[in-house]
Amino acid sequence: MGAVAAVVLVVTGGDGSGDDKKEPAESSRNTAREPTPSLSIPSQVPSELPTGVPSGVPSLPTDFPTDLGSAVPSPADEQVPYYLLKTGDCFDVDSSTPGQAAKRSCDTPHDAEVVEFAELNGSYTTDAALKRAAAALCDRPLERKARSQPSGTVRGTLVQYPDATGYKVGIDNVACSLAGDSGPGKHKLTKPLS
Repeated sequence: MGAVAAVVLVVTGGDGSGDDKKEPAESSRNTAREPTPSLSIPSQVPSELPTGVPSGVPSLPTDFPTDLGSAVPSPADEQVPYYLLKTGDCFDVDSSTPGQAAKRSCDTPHDAEVVEFAELNGSYTTDAALKRAAAALCDRPLERKARSQPSGTVRGTLVQYPDATGYKVGIDNVACSLAGDSGPGKHKLTKPLS
């Protein structure tokens, strides 16, 4: 509502002869007043206030859906980069969006479940070197978890890791997951891993 303005005032003094020029004195913090904002409030209130709704206001639609839950995606259905998943998260993968995972509820059909996150350490400059290192990090945890699953439940593994460019910028997480099968229309997991 108001504006704050800072004003610098330089005052010069003398007897008007022009020979007596003085430099402005420096201010000292302990003797100078701190600036304070100044607000201006109008002195008059408008005499006429609006009394009705303008005629150009659009009306609200009356055919709202009654079930908004189907129109709004649930957090379990969101696409996220694989490195934002957590151990125990269930998800679907889509080959058209590499590096992404569509989070799903573990109680509905899904492609995979994260068993463990590992962290890459070392100097890797190629995608092939990163792939080997990521597979080595996931080998034991996936084997151990797969042995404790009912027969026929788990049919594959999924290891997600950064490419060389991602690794250079600091993405070093590896998601080690067990999967139902690879490819669309294949066997899916239908409940959390045991």
